[in-house]
Amino acid sequence: MERVLGVGGYVQRAADPAALTAWYRDCLGLDADDDGLWRQQTGPTVFAAFDSGNDHFGSRSQGTMLGFRVRDLDAVPDQLSAEGADVAGETQDMAGVGRFGRVIDHEGTRVELWQPA
Repeated sequence: MERVLGVGGYVQRAADPAALTAWYRDCLGLDADDDGLWRQQTGPTVFAAFDSGNDHFGSRSQGTMLGFRVRDLDAVPDQLSAEGADVAGETQDMAGVGRFGRVIDHEGTRVELWQPA
């Protein structure tokens, strides 16, 4: 049986695709080329399903949440705030997994930031 090799992409609708792409580049350093290709560092990826009643994603209308690995979660909120980004609450620790923080992107979507343990 063939199996997937990893996450191959994440695409989303946007009212202003150029502005949203610029937000991810300027605030999070996601430097994709003109075709959207981004060469990320190797590392773990979380794939998990949450109960539909869970508030982890923020708005109940948000059905999925994009997550990014970061090296230093303590530095990220200040960096994002300096760029005018909406940092969503305090960071959280999950024993054996790592630390988590959240930010709201240019179009109001909650994005998770993860510093693995």
